[in-house]
Amino acid sequence: MSPAAAGRAAAKRRGTAARLGLMALPVAFFAVFFAYPVAAIVARGLKTDGVWRLGRIGEVLAQSDVRQVLWFTTWQALVSTALTLLIALPGAYVLARFDFPGRQLLRAVVTVPFVLPTVVVGTAFMALVGRGGLLDELWGVRLDTTVWAILLAHVFFNYAVVVRTVGGLWGQLDPRQEEAARMLGASRFTAWRTVTLPALAPAVAAAALMVFLFTFTSFGVVQILGGPTFATLEVEIYRQTSEIFDLSTAAVLTMIQFAAVGAILALHAWTVRRRETALRLVDASRTARRPRGAGQWALLAGVVATVAVLLLLPLAVLVERSFGDAGLGHYRALTRDDGGVFLVAPIEAVGNSLGYAVAATAIAVVIGTLASVALTRRDAGRLVRGFDALLMLPLGVSAVTVGFGFLIALDEPPLDLRSSWILVPLAQALVGVPFVVRTMLPVLRAVDMRLREAAAVLGASPWRVWREVDLPMVRRAVLVAAGFAFAVSLGEFGATVFIARPDNPTLPVAVARLLGRPGELNYGQAMALSTILMIVCAVALLLLERLRTDRSGEF
Repeated sequence: MSPAAAGRAAAKRRGTAARLGLMALPVAFFAVFFAYPVAAIVARGLKTDGVWRLGRIGEVLAQSDVRQVLWFTTWQALVSTALTLLIALPGAYVLARFDFPGRQLLRAVVTVPFVLPTVVVGTAFMALVGRGGLLDELWGVRLDTTVWAILLAHVFFNYAVVVRTVGGLWGQLDPRQEEAARMLGASRFTAWRTVTLPALAPAVAAAALMVFLFTFTSFGVVQILGGPTFATLEVEIYRQTSEIFDLSTAAVLTMIQFAAVGAILALHAWTVRRRETALRLVDASRTARRPRGAGQWALLAGVVATVAVLLLLPLAVLVERSFGDAGLGHYRALTRDDGGVFLVAPIEAVGNSLGYAVAATAIAVVIGTLASVALTRRDAGRLVRGFDALLMLPLGVSAVTVGFGFLIALDEPPLDLRSSWILVPLAQALVGVPFVVRTMLPVLRAVDMRLREAAAVLGASPWRVWREVDLPMVRRAVLVAAGFAFAVSLGEFGATVFIARPDNPTLPVAVARLLGRPGELNYGQAMALSTILMIVCAVALLLLERLRTDRSGEF
């Protein structure tokens, strides 16, 4: 072997060792705080006297009510995905191809619903379509406890997923390819169908799979708007765990959800790889043009109207209901401890949530950054690609199972954390890490490999290469990733509802508990807390938009 070849082989071995070293902490984190709690609750449900009762799986699936839950979960996810694509694709095109005043503001506005807690989304639609809501007052129309309220709320929540994922790629496709097809005689539609659509297909598929994933595992929205009539797998797991305490049924449902989510994530990883490797992209700033002609201006107006009605109206009604006839009365009531719903004044949930979210963000950024650096090379083997899929699992696996698993698994030394405040940030960080990875990974992969190789040839260690080559280029992406992690941690509900203590409630848990009690004051306080949570998330999102320079990431 020549000295040059030997040097390359040695550098490759050092790179592999460095990658495995970077993966060590994220793998340990997910093993202890994700895999172990989930396995513990599944084992608690399916093992009796040390013997696995796998026959319980067939018994649960034979129940008609369980089959109905499975059917509704799948059906509503498919319909929600189709509606979201139908409504959001025009918005993706407008934000990708049109340059107009207020474009960045519109981009930020359509992203706000995605970072809102699902509890706030459910509360906003309750204020719009529920009993005593705006539609009820104006026309006597109520949609709460109907599937339409759930579907509309899912479109509201996932609109940004399509706009970000599809629009980010659409803006980077070279429009000259479509123009060339038109010059050769193709109609506008034929040129779009034969040139642009095949290029967009991986991004559309990736967006559809993500929307399906989020709606398949929907909890907060269905819990609030579905009432006793509708239940997804996630809602049924919560009911079996916390109300009926049938852990065997909950364990079977968790395994079913886990298998479905694994298949979805495998498909998603495949579509993302196709999108990354099959296209030649251009700078998105060169493809946007001012709308031309009545048709394009009408399309822009239609998208703005859709955003105003579908995204802004529910939030505006939420704010209006937080005041109601009492003015600031509902907000003042948050400062008083009535001894009913909480052991403390509801307003303390704001400070609790902010503190937990800061701690969760720090954990998520450290774990997510290490994982992103380890995943930077696209030519990594199956082990690393499997690690990438592992990082996404917390977005789809039952948060209810994770939360209850924390209580069951982390109850003995040296991991007896049931009474520790860190339990909540750990659960929130599990949800934040995927957003950190998906935000940072496209930026890290955009760094020219030759810069890293040159630094390594000059004798720099992998740590020094990261510090002096990668970090200056991705510093802004780290801030954006931290902002997303903060927003999603602030709104985490599924796991936190189990582990947040009554004297330290988080904002989403406080909102859900207030909505679960009768009385106009409780309802008004829930609206007020939801408004506070919405404002905090919106401010964080607007700050992120000022920081963000790369638009190609999924979030």
